[in-house]
Amino acid sequence: MSRGENEEALISSKPHIMLISFPLQGHLNPMVQFSKRLISRGIKVTLVTTTSLDISSHADSSSITIEHFQVDRPSTEGRSSSDAIDEYLSLLETSITRNLPGVIEKQKANGCPVKFLIYDALMPYALDVCDKAGIQGVAFVTHSSAVFAIYYHVYQRALDIDLLDELSSVTLPSLPVLGFKDLPSYLSNVGSYPGLLTLCMSQFRGLEKAYGLMFNTFEKLEGEVVNWLSSKWKIMTIGPSVPSMFLDKRLADDRDYGLSLFKPDGDACIKWLDGKDSDSVVYVSFGSLANLEQDYMDEIAWGLLDSKCSFIWVVRDTEKSKLSEKFVEESADRGLIVNWSPQLEVLAHKAVGSFMTHCGWNSTLEALSLGVPMMVVPQWTDQTTNAKYIVDVWQTGVRVKAHDKEKITREDVTKSVKDVMEGTKREELKANALKFKEMALEAMSEGGSSDKNIDDFIAEIVTSSTST
Repeated sequence: MSRGENEEALISSKPHIMLISFPLQGHLNPMVQFSKRLISRGIKVTLVTTTSLDISSHADSSSITIEHFQVDRPSTEGRSSSDAIDEYLSLLETSITRNLPGVIEKQKANGCPVKFLIYDALMPYALDVCDKAGIQGVAFVTHSSAVFAIYYHVYQRALDIDLLDELSSVTLPSLPVLGFKDLPSYLSNVGSYPGLLTLCMSQFRGLEKAYGLMFNTFEKLEGEVVNWLSSKWKIMTIGPSVPSMFLDKRLADDRDYGLSLFKPDGDACIKWLDGKDSDSVVYVSFGSLANLEQDYMDEIAWGLLDSKCSFIWVVRDTEKSKLSEKFVEESADRGLIVNWSPQLEVLAHKAVGSFMTHCGWNSTLEALSLGVPMMVVPQWTDQTTNAKYIVDVWQTGVRVKAHDKEKITREDVTKSVKDVMEGTKREELKANALKFKEMALEAMSEGGSSDKNIDDFIAEIVTSSTST
């Protein structure tokens, strides 16, 4: 047998897992990172996407087989964003239910039959494909287990969304008391994006047929709600799914996710930070989807300038026109404005003392994993609930704008920067942030809770493979 034939035989003998992600950066990142963990343990991985990807920054990333098919984008001309989103979600479901069976069958024909399909929980129709293909389906949840539990109570009608705005607070099993504005925005503003609320509810459809649910979280972060969910499904916490070199360092050279839909200004960010004192810089980023109103941008800009702190602010090219020339000129000696950044490297840099964040779940986990205190500026979807946990439950951050204020002000921004960067409040926040950093490291290290859950899942894969 030739060397090529030997390699082919070795690959075909490996247990084979397929993953399919919702086509957003925040969903792709944890799935790619989890794929690296599987590959490092001898599992063959195929990632199915509807977005063109180039994953090449890490040896285990390059071992991921990519299967890609295109989804048509609906026209947005003369239509509301809500209508365009609804049509795209329909096209996405149609494309996946049509194309995914063929991808699974192709792998089988190539001698690498798929044993499990790990699907983004927002794609429940993938479970129907699993049923027809005779393989197991595992739901991968990319928001917190707390947010998942809230949506479940709505799905079960234990929480009536038509009555929510009449309540001053909400009390649910295993969760802290939540104010109306602490709920995911699709619940506190029900009519905003009805299609996206329906999407969030859809993740429970047919879930009883799934082998189990994976959460990008760890037990000591959300232990109470994880235990409650475990009474209903097989729950596997497998996070935080961030590159290994920022946590347990067990995957050599694993320093980034290996993909980005934006090009980071990495060299510029790190070179600039190298010239700053320890804990002197505020890092500001509101994620890949934020579209801030003009007055919102203005107040953040001048609040940062008034704080007298150095800062890096990620402002996408589509948003840069909202920055006044006067602000750009006056902040040039203390601020660096970039289109995108290598966020993990920035958060890990000794010069960074705090993170002003939209509270996306990935950004939240990254800050916790690196022990960085936060200033929370939630915008929509699950970010409002994540902010509640950051400020009131984990006590690793402060709220920039109070719930009872309609608008953010530059005074709010300046005060929050000073709270997090100076004095006794900073000491408390930093101590709590470092505590969760240690917990995250423990979870992903050998024998930790998430590491053990991954090992147990792989043992099930191997057992399934040897029994067929």
